[in-house]
Amino acid sequence: MTIRMKTMTESPNPEPRTPNPASARTRGRLFILSAPSGAGKTTLCKTLLARFPDLRFSVSYTTRQPRAGETEGIDYFFISKDVFEKGIATGKWAEWAELHGNFYGTSAEFLDTAVSAGHDVLLDIDVQGMRQIIRRYPEAVTIFIMPPSFELLKSRLESRATDKKEVIAARLIHAEKEMAEKDRYRHIIVNDRLPDTEKELIEIVETYRVAVR
Repeated sequence: MTIRMKTMTESPNPEPRTPNPASARTRGRLFILSAPSGAGKTTLCKTLLARFPDLRFSVSYTTRQPRAGETEGIDYFFISKDVFEKGIATGKWAEWAELHGNFYGTSAEFLDTAVSAGHDVLLDIDVQGMRQIIRRYPEAVTIFIMPPSFELLKSRLESRATDKKEVIAARLIHAEKEMAEKDRYRHIIVNDRLPDTEKELIEIVETYRVAVR
């Protein structure tokens, strides 16, 4: 079921708000943001982190090579395939997946520690990862970002010029599969105009963060 919440009126780029001590909660909440590659998810994650300075970001682990401009510990933790597979065997990952020949995973210890300490956490993960996290944290808030059209998504991926044609083709196939599962999410936002998308996303997250548990 698709749920849309619009409870506040804000400017497209509101100032960051400091946490309210009076609204402190015993346990933190997870916010899961998913989208096909090229739909603007990275930009929207940055928007949320700027808007809510106390929101923790879950940095994923991956076995792929860093891209130009990526920083260890900020964009990803880059590890070897052997280390990642040992993590699978020891239960290190709260969720993990193999995509385009590389492994991606989220630290279970990081999530458990953050939530137990009362910190809200933002996760940038795919549909497969979301399904795994929901089994562990059924109260997590799930948000799916849709591109305005599949044709525009294809154009964005091709214009980035960071992947080979066969990789782009694989990403598009994966994108179709992910978009077909969008109704598994509590909230769906179509990113057709960035300021409007940012506003709607902030409203959704803020609604949950100010709610009394």
